[in-house]
Amino acid sequence: MELFAVEGLPEIEPGDDLAALVAERVDLAPDDVVCVASTVVSKAEGRVASLDDFPPGPRANEIAARLEAITGEEKDPRFAQAVLEESTELLLEAPFLLTETRFGHVNVNAGIDRSNVPGGDLLLLPKRPAESAARLREELAADRVVVTDTCGRPFRHGQRGVAIGWAGLPASRDWRGERDRDGRELTATVESVVDELAAAANLVAGEGAGGTPVVVVRDFEFGEHAGSDELFREVDDDLVRQAIRAWHFDG
Repeated sequence: MELFAVEGLPEIEPGDDLAALVAERVDLAPDDVVCVASTVVSKAEGRVASLDDFPPGPRANEIAARLEAITGEEKDPRFAQAVLEESTELLLEAPFLLTETRFGHVNVNAGIDRSNVPGGDLLLLPKRPAESAARLREELAADRVVVTDTCGRPFRHGQRGVAIGWAGLPASRDWRGERDRDGRELTATVESVVDELAAAANLVAGEGAGGTPVVVVRDFEFGEHAGSDELFREVDDDLVRQAIRAWHFDG
């Protein structure tokens, strides 16, 4: 398997034809996986916003005041309002905002970015990343597309790439029912392939001022496995979410 960044992309602006800009700079091969950072998808889709677009309500003011008291840092209630409006559930209000986005992804601050946002204060995640991936796949005439983001992980320091939208391949490959080298049947292993591809692409794309938000994965083979599009856990099956809901920060 080979990964390489698509070089020479300009700063993406609202309304830009992202697929055309990528297609001008790379010749795709059959079965390539095109991994596209959500930042450029959001910019092309006009998801750049100003803090003034989010006049804070009472709850946002309360959240900002509490976080300011906890951290000792000034917190803008307009940002808290943006997070509330981009979320379906606020799992934690302190010591940080842990949210569920409208498409099921659980992350900090509804995935709102405040870096590398020319012309605005905030960059919101794509509204429907699965549809974004499907549209890019069609416009690029690509076999497979993954829209990626970076977020933290429970129990570990640091961030890594994850998939928030995908098209042309299942989210996971299911090893259950297959056998290991000793002949034992696998009963629990479901491999999140789109997350692994996103993490691999993030190693090549980099962070900060890298400017290479599109990575091509070549010669990846899904294999003869069953596939599944289940990536985000259902609420009733998510024991961690249930525990978080019952927990309150007392600091």
